[in-house]
Amino acid sequence: MNIHKFVMPEVIFGNGAIEHAGESCLRLGATNVFIVSDPGVIEAGWLDAVIKSCKQANLRYTVFSDVTINPKDVEVEKGCKAYIENECDAIIGIGGGSPLDVAKAVAILVTNGGKIHDYEGVDKIKNPLPPQVMIPTTAGSGSEVSQFSVIVDTLGQKKMTIISKSLIPDIAIVDPETLSTKSARLTASTGLDVLTHGIEAYVSLAATPLTDVQAKNAISLVSEYLRPSVASKINQEAKANMAMASLQAGLAFSNAILGAVHAMSHAVGGKYPVLHGDINSILLPHVMEYNLLANPKKFADIAAFLGVDIRGLSHMEAGRKAIEYIKQLTMEIDAPQRLSDIGLEKDEIPHMSLIALDDACMITNPRDVTVEDIEEIFRRAW
Repeated sequence: MNIHKFVMPEVIFGNGAIEHAGESCLRLGATNVFIVSDPGVIEAGWLDAVIKSCKQANLRYTVFSDVTINPKDVEVEKGCKAYIENECDAIIGIGGGSPLDVAKAVAILVTNGGKIHDYEGVDKIKNPLPPQVMIPTTAGSGSEVSQFSVIVDTLGQKKMTIISKSLIPDIAIVDPETLSTKSARLTASTGLDVLTHGIEAYVSLAATPLTDVQAKNAISLVSEYLRPSVASKINQEAKANMAMASLQAGLAFSNAILGAVHAMSHAVGGKYPVLHGDINSILLPHVMEYNLLANPKKFADIAAFLGVDIRGLSHMEAGRKAIEYIKQLTMEIDAPQRLSDIGLEKDEIPHMSLIALDDACMITNPRDVTVEDIEEIFRRAW
């Protein structure tokens, strides 16, 4: 029998969970917390809630919020300097994937030194990291439970994927109430990222029974609750279920890794300041069409998880129904449909394809991929 490993943080889930931030850091031995956030989260008031909780726990704190969409190596270096100067001993990340990934990257540098580029790839981190508490404010990246940090190399204009068990936070605090301040546009984009995580984890070469159950639940929840979550900021049932979907998809892909969608998306996101979920949602059906041959049974399962009636269909036919469903869903929630819609230049495709082929996420894609295959998928999505 195969041996399966499944790693995850302590999880605190539910409305009002954000109030546990300070006490969580205290339990991890913190005295002076480095809080990483961004302007949007600050404006929404969620940073104030974290600061209040830290004050109640008598913790000192420093706030760092120089974080942009698709966070960059220069932001990580700046954060590392601020952490050291303020003599911090623990990290809170609050926000979408960008602040959480920066928080993790800062954690790497303050205890391991060097540049963040030194850690690109798998298992390059040697020294233990400071205690980490992560609080997502989007149902999206899953970074609060994952062993990933994705940072842009500004000179190389590409996203670096850093994968290590050391990056799994100590505590993940998931408060569905934080989703109520997100626009319909961001809700749609991040929700499609969740769906991509669930699907790529389910068909990954590294999938196990432990990851499959998380991926299955995530896909089913997105199918039922993404539309109402996009439609209404105050639909608490939809927000709670999308928060759970994001958490479970995060647990699935953190352990099963991902595939060609994310490898290609990282290549595009390294150069273009576009929402990660938008790139994923454009690429997902095209990559699924390419990968279908590798595991028709699993793609048929995905159709069933999405609520598609697959009675009497072959696995290949059912798999194609799943692809049709996802195309329809992206249209219904007004997600961009083509890479040309988000500004990708067609003559960039060969260069992007080379970068994607080298991405760590490509290793677990279920079907073998050449650079020519990637170019063809990009062209179909353009």
